[in-house]
Amino acid sequence: MLTNNIILSADSTCDIGPELQARYDVHFFNFHIQVGEQTYVDREEISPDDIYRAWRERGLLPKTAAITPKDYSDYFEKWVGQGKEIVHISLGSAISSAHQNCKLVAESLGHIYPVDSASLSTGCGLLVVKAGEMVRAGFSAGEIQRELNRLKPKVSATFILDTLEFMAAGGRCSGVMSIGANLLKLHPCILVDNANGGEMKVGKLYRGRMEKVLPAYVRDKLEHRRDLDLDRVFITSSGSPDKDFELVKAEIAKYANFREVIETAASGTISSHCGPRTLGILFMTK
Repeated sequence: MLTNNIILSADSTCDIGPELQARYDVHFFNFHIQVGEQTYVDREEISPDDIYRAWRERGLLPKTAAITPKDYSDYFEKWVGQGKEIVHISLGSAISSAHQNCKLVAESLGHIYPVDSASLSTGCGLLVVKAGEMVRAGFSAGEIQRELNRLKPKVSATFILDTLEFMAAGGRCSGVMSIGANLLKLHPCILVDNANGGEMKVGKLYRGRMEKVLPAYVRDKLEHRRDLDLDRVFITSSGSPDKDFELVKAEIAKYANFREVIETAASGTISSHCGPRTLGILFMTK
């Protein structure tokens, strides 16, 4: 199959940023976010800062709109009609119904090769970049789909939360837990379980200021690792100051010599679930 006959597509929640999107010619299926009575296109019409401002100033929590089969059908039809083959990488199936609905459309239209990333944000983005490399190398859509399904257990996606306030407001943890964590200056590490479709679990609890927590988190994830895929690591954040990126980047360099260290911002959809000053390092293992 000719390389230029493959369309590489992903849910916009993959968070790879504009440079990588352009490098690998990735098409985004844009999610939508509702705030109050208004619905916005994620990344294009609303940012994480807008979402946090709406909560703090007006008490409005965002809602992420469900992606229907028709939404995907409308998105894919033009390419199928052109005789293209489409590889589409979705937000993890434990997090969203998007992948299931994408599969239904693939079965109906044909020529679509859906991949459940079993992850979120740049955990999904790591697979998108791998797919982009394979498209360039001339692999078929079916070969890319099979390889991504083989690789997805090797994705390490974790995040440190600065506060549980936003998750508590959205009913994703109790208010009591949020207050207790804030009083004790506890910062949970959220683990993305790619053996279960990207289910999010609470891992280690870190205590203290983020300036202390972030280096400890990076050390725990990278020190003494012999199984790292050193092609790239993402530092992905929602509403973090530049100093957090610089601190984490310097700490990563102590433990691993990644060929690319890529800083990206989380989408509004991802930010809706985590709150401000959330930061994670995401990479693959061999």
